[in-house]
This record gives sequence, C-alpha cells and structure tokens, in this order.
Amino acid sequence: MASNFIYLFISAGCSLVAVNPFRPIPALYTQELMEEYHTASCLQDLKPHVFLVAEETYRNVESQIPPVNQSVIVSGESGAGKTWTSRCLMTFYATVAASSSVPKGSITAEKIEKRVLDSNPVMEAFGNACTLRNSNSSRFGKYIQLQLNRAQLLTGASIQTFLLEKTRVAYQAPQERNFHIFYQVAKGATEVERLEWSLPRGATFSWLPNSEKSLEEDNFDVTRKAMSHLGIDSSMQNNVFKILAGLLHLGNVGFCESEDESQPCTLEAHAKDSAKTASRLLAVPQERLVDVLSFRRITAGKQRQEFKKACPKAESGMRRDCLAKVVYAKLFDWLVAVINANIYADPSGWSNFIGLLDVYGFESFPENHLEQLCINYANEKLQQHFVSHFLKAQQEEYALEGFEWSFINYQDNQSCLDAIEGSPVSIFSLLNEECRLNRPSNTGQLQTRIEVALSDNRCVSQDRFWKEPNFIVSHYAGNVCYRVEGMVEKNKDPVPPELVLLLQRSQDPLLQELFPADASRSGEDNVKAQTKPAVVTVVSKFKASLEQLMEILHSTSPHYIRCIKPNAECEAALFRQEEVSLSFLLLLYKALKK
Repeated sequence: MASNFIYLFISAGCSLVAVNPFRPIPALYTQELMEEYHTASCLQDLKPHVFLVAEETYRNVESQIPPVNQSVIVSGESGAGKTWTSRCLMTFYATVAASSSVPKGSITAEKIEKRVLDSNPVMEAFGNACTLRNSNSSRFGKYIQLQLNRAQLLTGASIQTFLLEKTRVAYQAPQERNFHIFYQVAKGATEVERLEWSLPRGATFSWLPNSEKSLEEDNFDVTRKAMSHLGIDSSMQNNVFKILAGLLHLGNVGFCESEDESQPCTLEAHAKDSAKTASRLLAVPQERLVDVLSFRRITAGKQRQEFKKACPKAESGMRRDCLAKVVYAKLFDWLVAVINANIYADPSGWSNFIGLLDVYGFESFPENHLEQLCINYANEKLQQHFVSHFLKAQQEEYALEGFEWSFINYQDNQSCLDAIEGSPVSIFSLLNEECRLNRPSNTGQLQTRIEVALSDNRCVSQDRFWKEPNFIVSHYAGNVCYRVEGMVEKNKDPVPPELVLLLQRSQDPLLQELFPADASRSGEDNVKAQTKPAVVTVVSKFKASLEQLMEILHSTSPHYIRCIKPNAECEAALFRQEEVSLSFLLLLYKALKK
C-alpha cells in the first residue's frame, strides 16, 4: 500500500477496482494526467485509473454506438472512497468537455463547468456527515446526469437524489456527527452573524455532538462560494443559515414530565431561552411553537369538534424532532431544485448524457434501523445489476466468439431481494400493512409475522440471543441484524398537521416558500380535514425512486468502479485482508480463471 498504484483494472469488462489509500496522492490527479488519458491513441496501453473509465465513457458517447448514453456506477462500503472517486470523475468530464473544442476563456463554458463542479461541495455540506465508518459519509443517494451536445461539450447537468437520512438532524449515534453544514455554520459564522443567530463561541447544542473534531469538510467558505456560483445570493444564503441556526436552538428545547397527565409537560429551565431564540430565527410565535410541541389536536364526533390533549414528555420530544426533520428535508429538496435550475440545460441543447451514480455504501452498525435496511436494499439492487450485466454478459460474449466455455453457476441475490421487496409477502409489504392498519405498533408481533411469513426464505432469520425484537437479513456483503422497534413509525413518517400549519404561518420568506399555505381553505380547516391522510410510506417512495433509477441504468451502457476500504482504521499503507470483502474480486477471479 506504500505504492501510488491504487487502481486495478479488470480487463474482462468495464470494471475498475479502486483501493482507498487514506492519504493524498496529488500526482495521480493532475491536469497533465487528465490530458494524457484524454489524448491517448490506445487506452488499453495506459495504467488503470479512474480517468481511464471516464475517457472510455466519453469516447463511447462520441462513437454513437447504442446504447449511446453511459452510466458509471460507483459502489463500495462506507469509507471506501466513493465520494472522492465521483469528484474525480466530475472534474475530468467538466475539464475535458469544456476544453476540447471551446475556445479558452469562453464565459459560457466556464460558467457551466464551474456550476457543475460547485454542486459537489454544496451537496456534500448538506447531505454528508461524519460517521463511525467515514468522516465524509454520504447520507443520501444521488445520480448526476452530465448532459453533452453533439459536439461533446458539457451543456448542463441534473441531480436526482433519494432517501436523505433526515433523522440525523435530531439524532446522532455515539461518536458520530450531524450534517456538515451545521458545524460549518457554528464554526465559520462571522461575529455579526453570531450575534444575529445567537451562536456565541463555545456554545453547546444537543444536536451538535463531537464539534471538537476538526475536519476538512468544516470549511464554511467553500460552501458559501459554491452557493454563490450556483446563483444563491448572500441574502438567500443568510436566510438558509438562519433557519439552520434555529434548528440548533430547537434541539436545546427540552421538557420536564408533568405529574398530572391532563397537564402538558413544562419546558426545562434552560430551554425557555432556546425556545425564544428558535421561534425568533424561524419567525414563528414562541407561544404557538411551545403549544404545538406540548399539545396534540384530536378531531372527533360528527360535528368534527377539535380537542387539545396534553403530550407526555416523550411525545413532545418526538414532535420537536419531527419539526426539525421536516424543515431540513424541505430545505434539502429546495436546494437540489435550485441547483438543478442553475445547471440544467434545455432539452434542445443536449443529445446524450453520462450518468454518475454515487450511493451510500453497504452499512452494518451495532444497531441498524429502517435507514440501514433501505440503504442495504439499494446496494442489493445494484449488486444484482452488476452480476447480471457483468458475468452474464461476459459469458454470452465468450459463447458468441466461440471460446470453449462452460457457464458458471454464479450466486444470484434474488432470494434476498424477494425477502425485502417481493410479493405477495416481504419485509416491505409487512411494514406497509402495519402502517395501513393505523394501530399502535407491536414490535414483538411484527417480528413474529416476519419470521412466519418468510420462514421459507433462507435469507431471513433471527438473533435469538438478543432480547429486543429483531430480524437478520443475509445480504450479499454479510448478515445484518435489524432492530424492529421504531421501524413502523419511521415508515409512516407522520407529520402532525399542526406543525405544518405553524410553518405555513411563519414570517420567514423561505419557510413560506417551503410550506405554502393552501389558498382553498384556512389552516384550521386543513388540520380538521387530515383525519385519515393517505399513507405513502418511506419504503414505498424509496422503492419507486430506486426502480426509476434502475430503468435509467438498464437503458445505458454501464461501467463499474468498486471502491475498496483496506482497513477499518482508515490508516495509510495498511491492508487487512480479513476485513476486506473479497466477494467482488472472487467473482471476477472465478470468471477469468474459467
């Protein structure tokens, strides 16, 4: 690992293995090296490199041989280097496509290139976080479509995102951190902004753990400059950061349990100032903020009368967390829409595209929840795509060319996918059924239903030594034990209508845009009308978006970059074979050996 050669190119197909060196190697990514790969007469003579995959896809579009559109699928476990690899790919395409035919100094070309590249630091600031596995872990999936015209010039791009881990706003596992942007605001705000946002140096926030860590990703200036280049002016930026500061103060709003169940729980002594500051920054009345966190509204009877019921401490905390999560999720979606509006090219201005897929890596933590189930489900779908396309396509090609060849009975992961998403019964369908029944969730009962319904599927089992209700899924990358508690509520992802009404009445212009009031009826009518909202669950939405993504991938010519994490400590010059999943390499080895 002391060598600078960190890439291995598998010649039997368009696949590159990239080992994370855990140290900077600037000489591997110079402008001169980009030029060398771009101008090479024979790519096969060059050493394996991420630029090799990039140039091959670029030339494939130029050749116009169907399928013309290309996709580069960057995969690997968390901390393996997917984000860095995706950055290198985008830099290559933006540089080559902008400089190949466009006169140097062209303002239009430079703007497109700059905006496409600047989408990276902004998306990472708002969508990445420091986890146990990785200091810059993507907590959302993204598919970036780079749009090229007939002259092979970059004319625009678009970003499709899915499954933002918004629960991280209000809950961070031990030794993990919140999204980078919160630390950037807290550490990088000017003195004037600190006064405006009530962020004095040394202030502590419940939702800002491990802030003493100093990471490269904490650079606030980089994010601000990138947002400016993307067309988000300083006034709108300050509006965004003010809301984020408001969420930090909201996290410090704690409650004391009331001895009388008919009475609402009260604010902790120090929480009153936090509630006051949060309401000011979110531009909502303080009394109304505390009220919606302390009471829930119930409509009953034919007259649809509304009653207020005091919330216990735990429920008030959940409502506070829900408020923060819904604001952050809407803000993230708005940011993606703004970026797309500033980098997307008119359909008449481009003819083909190269897509970059950067998804969260396979995850297995001491405790795994619905987020990990969805993340690992996405990885299962991509693994199936790889196995199906790579090994099956290679064997069919060998047969067509007349090689003496006996087909390999490679292991398919369809049974695992059936357990998660299949019909008529699967983990997803059972979770959705629990949501539709609209009853209090019984974790033990749900565990039993999963165990009984999927008893014939060898990919599902149970850890009988763990007292908490659970189920184990045998993924292609290993067994993962999932905790049943909280899954149904997370799948429902309920947002009390009175919280939405509070945000609709905010005086903040951005929150008004994110939560527009319904002009057809008053907010009170909205609350009363939402007695039985249609249940569109998290897993249903995620499954639909993933299916849409898979359709795009199947319509393109795929290329694979499998990133490898050589050790759990993220140390340079250290490769621990026992810690590295070699399933990918073994599959290729068996195919080549045959």
